[in-house]
Amino acid sequence: EVQLVESGGGLVQAGGSLRLSCAASGFTYDDYAIGWFRQAPGKEREGVSCFTHSDGSTHYKDSVKGRFTISGDNAKSTVYLQMNSLKREDTAVYYCAAEVLGPTMGWDNSAGYDYWGRGTQVTVSS
Repeated sequence: EVQLVESGGGLVQAGGSLRLSCAASGFTYDDYAIGWFRQAPGKEREGVSCFTHSDGSTHYKDSVKGRFTISGDNAKSTVYLQMNSLKREDTAVYYCAAEVLGPTMGWDNSAGYDYWGRGTQVTVSS
């Protein structure tokens, strides 16, 4: 059984940093994509970043480019999202998701992802 567990969320002041982790277990595929999504209250879930294992490519939502960095540690089966220069508008529940042989429907299309974590809350205060 595939499980994704997020950690690293919390409360931080604007301008601060957090590093989210997504630990995968039961995942035996060699070709996959790991995406980070977020959902703020009253808003739709949106793609934040994606890491494609097959070619090492990364993708970012425009508003986080230059501030967020996605990376993977195969030995630990963990994908990280380093978030710097956080803004109030980054406040949301952050989810990681995995798509086998993906991304196939666009890296930021949540419908394409096969497995999801339960999320971790990120709150940025002013």
